[in-house]
Amino acid sequence: MRIRNHSRAPGLVLGFALLITVIPEIGNLRFIAPASAQQGTSTKQQSDALNAYRSAVSKFEQVLRQRRAQLDAHETLPNLPGQALYLARNEMISTYKDLTDLVPSQVGKPNKFEIPPAYFEARNEPLLDEYYRLFDLLDAPPANAQKSDTPFKDVADLGTAIARAKGLDAANAEIAGRIAVGIFFAETNGVQNAGNARSNKYKGSFQTGPSEDQTGRAAWALIKPRVAALDPALIARDDREEARIGNLDHRLNHWTNVRDALMGTHADIFPQVGTIAKMLPDPIDQMKLFELMQIIPSPTRAALRSGNLLNHRISDPTVMGYLRNNSIFAYGQADRARTSANYREILDAMWLFNAKFEQARLKFDEIRAR
Repeated sequence: MRIRNHSRAPGLVLGFALLITVIPEIGNLRFIAPASAQQGTSTKQQSDALNAYRSAVSKFEQVLRQRRAQLDAHETLPNLPGQALYLARNEMISTYKDLTDLVPSQVGKPNKFEIPPAYFEARNEPLLDEYYRLFDLLDAPPANAQKSDTPFKDVADLGTAIARAKGLDAANAEIAGRIAVGIFFAETNGVQNAGNARSNKYKGSFQTGPSEDQTGRAAWALIKPRVAALDPALIARDDREEARIGNLDHRLNHWTNVRDALMGTHADIFPQVGTIAKMLPDPIDQMKLFELMQIIPSPTRAALRSGNLLNHRISDPTVMGYLRNNSIFAYGQADRARTSANYREILDAMWLFNAKFEQARLKFDEIRAR
């Protein structure tokens, strides 16, 4: 999802004759371009918005076709082959939001991706289906990655064990385990050992960089004796995974990448889980806050220290840029023009994460029910 890394309306009434255009085939699917508007009065601004949206959809289709053709032909891909896809998708969403801002009555039906209908026209669901299929290929784990047969349970177990070692009781440690599973879905849609088609720096199940990995490994060495006292079986597993990865990049092993990422970014906040759960009783909001620890860790720590988390305001342009780069306030002119936001507004703007975190919540409940 991040580059720290990184989801059908009626015709638009803008004064154009109804026109439906068949778009060339992408893979084994055929797509239909957005219907133009029914007859009515249109302003120049509305017409421009519609044309910009049409152009963005067309560009997204072109990029999808190009990347699919390259993959099918086994051609050499450009550096960061997912970046053009990502930017084209963003432009499609952004221009549609600009359009619906001008003509609110044209907000269409809900879509299966649970994107707010003001941002996404449900007729374009097949385009996003293809987008995600392409990223499944582009972000495929490297050949030397070491997978786990129980990837989701590993994440839940590690999050819970680290939280217990940090002093949490069983109930709050379970919340930490659920949050850890949420981060896994937010970063890779629950795909272990994922690559990153948008960055040469980040990789693995939790999409960490080299410095984060080193920091996490050092922190784990310090806390490991406490974890061993609480859960000897988990430490026995840890020893096996350490032997297995040896001197290779620890981000290539699902277990060690998750462990080190949690230790490097989240473990020092785990003691506050109980307080956070009282401030944010919704499990989805809890996961969003910890995902912000992935995206903007220093501002989020400052917000937690402030004593007024939800009203703590971000106004630094660089930090706002990091948020936009991770699909928060990224779509449409109104969102992109924002110069500040408080944490309640930021959490609400993380709607692209909602479906991922709901999946995580259900997966965690399934794990714990076994």
